Amino acid sequence: SVTACLLGMGTKEVMVSAPPMVLLYDCMFVAGGFREAWKRRWRLYAGLAATWILLGWLVASASTRGGSAGFGGETSSWVYALTQCRAVVRYLKLTVWPCPLVFDYGETTIKHMGQALPYALVLAALAAGTIIALWRRRPVGFLGLWFFAILAPSSSVVPVMFQTMAEHRMYLPLAAVVALAVPGLYAWIGRWSLPAFVVLALGLGFLTYRRNEDYRSNLALWSDTAAKCPDSFSAQCNLALALMNADRVPEAIRHYEEAIRLRPDFAPARSNLGMALAGLGKFTDAIQQYREALRLDPNSAELRINLAVALFSAGNAQEAIGHFEAAIRLQPDNAMTHNDLGTVLASVGRSADAIQQYQEAVRLQPDYAAAHNSLAKALARAGRVEEAIPHYEQVLRIQPDNAGRFEDAIAHFQQALRIDPNLAEAHYNLAITLEKVGRAPEAIEHYQQALKLRPDLTAARNALARLHGSQ
Repeated sequence: SVTACLLGMGTKEVMVSAPPMVLLYDCMFVAGGFREAWKRRWRLYAGLAATWILLGWLVASASTRGGSAGFGGETSSWVYALTQCRAVVRYLKLTVWPCPLVFDYGETTIKHMGQALPYALVLAALAAGTIIALWRRRPVGFLGLWFFAILAPSSSVVPVMFQTMAEHRMYLPLAAVVALAVPGLYAWIGRWSLPAFVVLALGLGFLTYRRNEDYRSNLALWSDTAAKCPDSFSAQCNLALALMNADRVPEAIRHYEEAIRLRPDFAPARSNLGMALAGLGKFTDAIQQYREALRLDPNSAELRINLAVALFSAGNAQEAIGHFEAAIRLQPDNAMTHNDLGTVLASVGRSADAIQQYQEAVRLQPDYAAAHNSLAKALARAGRVEEAIPHYEQVLRIQPDNAGRFEDAIAHFQQALRIDPNLAEAHYNLAITLEKVGRAPEAIEHYQQALKLRPDLTAARNALARLHGSQ
């Protein structure tokens, strides 16, 4: 029991309620009182209480769960408590009639006591009934305590910022409601309760079947959530992302815009909207969203990269270079960013700087085929043909089905030979490349030309002999 409790403490904060509920059960139904329960099983309760040490340490080390829960956030304890009055009453209503079920209620809150008063009165009546039942009908009172004690960690005064209401918090408290309702109905109508239970089970089973349809895909789930709770910022964001993944970009844009209307200061939503706009070629609008997102989150390397790509696509290479360089300062080990910066530098004629970025990309990620290909092209354009060949070969080793990369190499070698037909190494490297793509007769011709220019080129002679033999 202590081991299970310890594992639970390492899993979820709601486990804080477990030790006192076990003790309460013992006092009420087994030992007959606190003194007798402690006398018989004090070691058990000491062990259960000791598991709080692990929970306390985990809560302290997790702080505010990355800003998602705890004190000191935008939502005060008072506002959160008022919101929970409505939340708990709604949970109870859903146990009686589970419709409509909402996957994510977002960050909706109640800020004034007047709005929360009707719900608070209902909860006060339930709490008073629980206290009376503890005195007169202990099993009912225990179930009432079970309900409130398990909900208390998440549905009291400790704010959970991104989910002020969440139906999954009723999973364990629901056991108390069911344990009260089923024997209660049986006590009321006796053996006639069986057909009632069958009808209830069939009806609820059908509703469960219908509800599971909403979980068939991300798109279905978030479409249902946004329809039922349109003011949920997270529902709008997640629906937009699901639409993006389904290539329904114009619809995604509408939902990202709605999410930003609900929460204008959320940088990731603006970044995602920028990506959607860029995907439709609306680079000016995308750049505007990226700039605003960057104002909200100036230390985001991802935002810098997205803005740089949009600027380059819009023809503003110089500003794009600045943002790529800023992103590299934030994330110096990102091979893709080095490769992209190299591409922009090459486009403005800074070939040496581009080669340096490509080299850094392949150093950081040796299996990065695109960076090897970019580096090979840049080296070939710079007349460094021999250095280019190993990188084209590396591309083919990484992507054996991508022989098209060698066509680029062939074009560059041919260009080099047009500039200077007496480059023996260029003839030799061109022959190697032609051989790799199955153009053996042309390869033989260039091996022969390389040997005319450099008779001591043993590798060309061996390759030529091998090719003659295979022919």
